[in-house]
Amino acid sequence: MTPVYAMAAAARRLAAVAAGALLLGAVLIPGPIEAQDFGDTPYVQTPQNVVDRMLEVAKVGSGDYVIDLGSGDGRMIITAAKKHGARGFGVDHDRRLVQLSNRLAARAGVADRAVFYERDIYKTDLTAASVVTIYLLPEVNLMMRPKLLATLKPGTRVVSHDYDMGDWPPDEQMVLDAPDKPVGRDKKSKVFFWVVPGNAAGRWRWQLPLAGKSADVDLTLAQNFQKITGTVTAGGGAWPVENARLTGEEINFVVHNRTAAVRYEYSGRIIRNAISGTVRVTGAAAQHQLGWEATRVELGVPAHTLLKKPELQELQRQMQP
Repeated sequence: MTPVYAMAAAARRLAAVAAGALLLGAVLIPGPIEAQDFGDTPYVQTPQNVVDRMLEVAKVGSGDYVIDLGSGDGRMIITAAKKHGARGFGVDHDRRLVQLSNRLAARAGVADRAVFYERDIYKTDLTAASVVTIYLLPEVNLMMRPKLLATLKPGTRVVSHDYDMGDWPPDEQMVLDAPDKPVGRDKKSKVFFWVVPGNAAGRWRWQLPLAGKSADVDLTLAQNFQKITGTVTAGGGAWPVENARLTGEEINFVVHNRTAAVRYEYSGRIIRNAISGTVRVTGAAAQHQLGWEATRVELGVPAHTLLKKPELQELQRQMQP
């Protein structure tokens, strides 16, 4: 057993103590760690209706490249290829499941677009993905989270079955009936969805007509995952940004100058250290839309990038009763 798999096995054993079941991806593993045989373990399938919903939530289409971590019998990637026209691959540590998945892909007629590998999830190159699907233990999700945030392109969609990403809040979540689910009493499945955020943190500057003149506008933004807060200063005044949203590299926020009774609705796309978009200006006298071009004059660091990477010992302590 490799060190990485030994660590994952320890995490699975820990979850068994807490929940009475061991689940990693599509694998249910009974028994003590010393007796683990990854080739002989039965697996728990993601119900097909959950697979369908996960792909729908991620809006998977023919232009997408999907990577499935803990791919089991391959149904996620096979469905993405056959039903949505996507391409991609799945990884699992069980060689026989990988072989089965490749056979099923060939039988479904999508072997040219759906491939499966026996690989370590921590060492898998994810950079080609536009969508990542996962079914992992919660502590393994936390160990994978830094890699997802650091290596996936902003705008990449991530969908998880049953378990979240700790303090990375999902952009969307839901509970589904899962009558075919082979574990659990209530036959329910949770689905969590995220869009990998770009970096909006720092200080931005642009010019905007203000009181009949062109004025410098400064925006200072703080960021934690996709959550952004900030303040706009211009013409000697300062206003907090409202209704701020960061979705991948798409940024939206509102600035309301209540003294002048003017509302600014900003919408744009971050391209490295620039933002290109529009601002809709609404006031008592007039309403109009202008082009918006901002430049980052001071690069900020999102708070989530400074979080310490979870370690197995810490996760063990968290899971102890």
